[in-house]
Amino acid sequence: MERTVPYTASEEVELYLRTYYSLLRTSDAVQIRSLEEVHAGMNSLLHQHARDRAPDMTAFIYALLRLPDCIRRTREIVLGQSGSVFAEAGMGNVWSWKQVSGKARRRRCFFNSDQKVMACIIASRSDIDDVIPMLTAYQIEWNKLHRLLQHLADDLDLATVHKNPDVWENLAEELMMSVGDLNRWRSVCGADFVNQINDIKSSECHLQVRLLNGSLIEYNRATNVWWRVIAEQVPDLMNRPVYFISSNTHSIANLLSGFALKNQEEIERYLIETKQQELIDEWRQIQTHRVPSSRENFWYYALKKYLQDPDSGQIHERRNKHEKACGITRIDSVHSFDVDAQVFELSRLKPDWMDPRTQDGLGDLSYLADSDALVLNIDYPLGLAAYNILTEVAENAGNILGVYSLGKAATLNGVVGDVIIPYVVHDEHSRNTYLCPRAFEARDVSPYLIYGTVLDNQKAVTVRGTFLQNQTYMDVFYREGYTGIEMEAGPYLSAVFEMFRPNRHPVDEIVNLDRVPFDLGILHYASDRPLSKGKNLGAGTLSYYGMDPTYACSLAILRRIFKLERRRLAEGKSQSDS
Repeated sequence: MERTVPYTASEEVELYLRTYYSLLRTSDAVQIRSLEEVHAGMNSLLHQHARDRAPDMTAFIYALLRLPDCIRRTREIVLGQSGSVFAEAGMGNVWSWKQVSGKARRRRCFFNSDQKVMACIIASRSDIDDVIPMLTAYQIEWNKLHRLLQHLADDLDLATVHKNPDVWENLAEELMMSVGDLNRWRSVCGADFVNQINDIKSSECHLQVRLLNGSLIEYNRATNVWWRVIAEQVPDLMNRPVYFISSNTHSIANLLSGFALKNQEEIERYLIETKQQELIDEWRQIQTHRVPSSRENFWYYALKKYLQDPDSGQIHERRNKHEKACGITRIDSVHSFDVDAQVFELSRLKPDWMDPRTQDGLGDLSYLADSDALVLNIDYPLGLAAYNILTEVAENAGNILGVYSLGKAATLNGVVGDVIIPYVVHDEHSRNTYLCPRAFEARDVSPYLIYGTVLDNQKAVTVRGTFLQNQTYMDVFYREGYTGIEMEAGPYLSAVFEMFRPNRHPVDEIVNLDRVPFDLGILHYASDRPLSKGKNLGAGTLSYYGMDPTYACSLAILRRIFKLERRRLAEGKSQSDS
């Protein structure tokens, strides 16, 4: 089908992309400073004040959250798809280096402190489109702060300055930022805040980056290695029906295992013993109905805190044992890019253990004991890695019964915490506009969403990177009625097209997916508002309240699967009886 909407990529964004991809073709390292001017000229919504003398703390904090802490001591960042690619480049076994990661971006990285080199495992071209602008923004803002910090008094006690409101306000003024931005910076850095300021003050940032191999073959090879580990641990995936979910590694497992709900007393003791006063107060308010938060979601969040404790080894073991007892297998992506997986055997699930919301109004779920289907859930990948992964799964797994994508999105018309259900997705990678089946409606999600609104019948655009949009670019889409911005739906839909059509996905067309022979559903929850200054994940995180839309969407997906399984098993029995 021919397109009716013109291609709308920004010239400034296209120039930026062409610049860094042409530079990365060299076998030598590329200096990030060579990208600063074209980066600033892009006028990114996420880095609106790149050219200003004052720091753009929204962009800087966004980068801080997504880059490993060792970036402060890094001279060179090297990108490659697998350990063998780094070994062939003469870097040895990078897996023997110290593994590092950012707080808010899953990317497997390794740091060699002697050489001041960080090796990053990339899963697709989208990782390049993520890393390069982020490093550039980080360096621009670091160097702004470096220049401003030269004027600070040498006797200023940075460790205690925040305790004096007047001095703290003066510090913010000298650094040309608001007190709120200074507070956020300190909150993100925690106990390392003073060290970071001293590091920034002591030297300018001069990063360089090198791409070892950007070939599609290497991306495909890395994805194949990822899949082989999963298939070896759960060989039944090769010949049994499969529901594929791209979401996270906590919500589906928590809802189906019931482990957190069975261990509420122990989790509460942990909160009290470790003096997690904010969570204790939240729980008291939930008990007395002073806040409307879900009791179940609270325990899931508290369990996450418990599991993150360095002394939580015992509860990890008990959780894994509990999950195995109800047919849940976790597969860590130890030797490839950082996308963990879980497999759920529907016949082994124990309905009386599950979150009661999974079966509310559905009646008896004992029929699941007769199911031969598996649920493959993966930690949502970044951008084009979604296409590679779903293609790999479709080529090797048994009959695909459903494909569901749950992830974050920016919203142009809602607020943080809303749920967005698109029926149209424009993909900036393929330049296709996909018309999607409406597997989910607002009524499937809204009973479980407390704080937000469900916006169905929406239109979403899949972008190439979080920094790669500007005001002009977004205005064009907003005028066309696009209200969600994300990174995975388009690549997933390109893979879906190839799962039921005899040819590769088209380019620059309108593609109707109504005839897909399996269930297909896309759900997003709003994590930021790029058209509102400061309303993005650089300025704050969803934290506990991100649980609300995440679990509401996860419940909708699981309930959809249970309904489809009831129908499939009934039809199978009817056919066998006849």
